[in-house]
Amino acid sequence: MAKYSARLQRTASTTLAVGSLTAAASSPRRCKIYELIVGSEATPADNAFLWELQRCTTAGTATAFTPVALDPADPAATTVAGVNHTVAPTATAAALLLSAAVNQRVTMRWVAIPGGELVLPATASNGAVLLTPTSSAVAVTATVHFEEQ
Repeated sequence: MAKYSARLQRTASTTLAVGSLTAAASSPRRCKIYELIVGSEATPADNAFLWELQRCTTAGTATAFTPVALDPADPAATTVAGVNHTVAPTATAAALLLSAAVNQRVTMRWVAIPGGELVLPATASNGAVLLTPTSSAVAVTATVHFEEQ
């Protein structure tokens, strides 16, 4: 079981994704998200953010970010990370995996209990998209730790 880290980053948008994790066309392995850290590197202000992690069925159009293996002996990830989306992934209706309301001044960390990881399918372009549907025009960053098996 290989573990990876991906940094998802952009200016928050009510319509475009902060980032996404999707399966490659030939991915034989499923992605399991076990940790998510979100925050803003902008000048501190009292702004409310809603962070949502939702299933998606297309990857959208984005810049690729190569996930980093936490153990350098592990192979390259088959999960594709996308940042700076110009076309949003197609979010699956009513398939919200995680939702958290957080003040901009706060960094939030979510960690799955053992066996409670968020599992993404090994189906091409399917996965999860990280959204900030209530906030815009502020720089935000998320670190996602996931495993593949």
